[in-house]
Amino acid sequence: MRNERSPIRALIFDVDGTLAETEAHGHRIAFNRAFAVWKLPVVWGVREYGELLDVTGGKERIRSYWHSHPELRALSDDEIAALHQLKTQFFLELLNQGKIPLRPGVELLLRDARDRGVRLGIATTTTRANIIALFTATMGTDALNWFEAIVAGDEVARKKPAPDVYKKVLHLLGLDPVQCVAVEDSEPGFRAAQAAGIPTLVAINQYTYHGSYPRAVCVIDGFQSTNIVQGLNLQPIPQLQVEHIEQWYAQALHS
Repeated sequence: MRNERSPIRALIFDVDGTLAETEAHGHRIAFNRAFAVWKLPVVWGVREYGELLDVTGGKERIRSYWHSHPELRALSDDEIAALHQLKTQFFLELLNQGKIPLRPGVELLLRDARDRGVRLGIATTTTRANIIALFTATMGTDALNWFEAIVAGDEVARKKPAPDVYKKVLHLLGLDPVQCVAVEDSEPGFRAAQAAGIPTLVAINQYTYHGSYPRAVCVIDGFQSTNIVQGLNLQPIPQLQVEHIEQWYAQALHS
């Protein structure tokens, strides 16, 4: 570990869509497989699923969709829970088959943060089981020990865009919001981090490029071969590193 101390004490990461393209390559496919097993006349396309991501949480997403489609057979809360459990099984199969990699450059950024003595946390709406499965299939379970605080969506009262997961991570880390930077990919996650008072870096993806991220530390299109979408007018970055985030963080604090 280097002796230098970063002005950023911790990076707090979202999971779905941020660390990995789990929505595009995992959750949507798993939902559709579960619908097919139950013989439900529903197939979520790429564009439609992108719109559904405004609703955080899998069971909540199913419930919202069924509410807006009264022509479908009504599902009880128990049925929604069982359908979601089946979807989770399919999602974990995709993870275990190595079909959901980390986003390019994520592992290098995590290693750079550790090298600089920047602490790591996770604040997500997904389940702890999904987090464990993602790291098991990509970097190995030992990498989970890199994160001093992990809070999943089913471990707080309210999911994003409520700030509950971020507030709990801050409590576990013992840090103030301005000592951290949240790394998100979507509007609900961005609003959750902002509501907790945490400066936020947004790494958009195919589902979230159209979002609005006012007062973000910076908006980028990825972690590797990175282009700046909103923020400092810099040349493309081959690999995102902590020093880039520090630069944007400093500018945001003084703007």
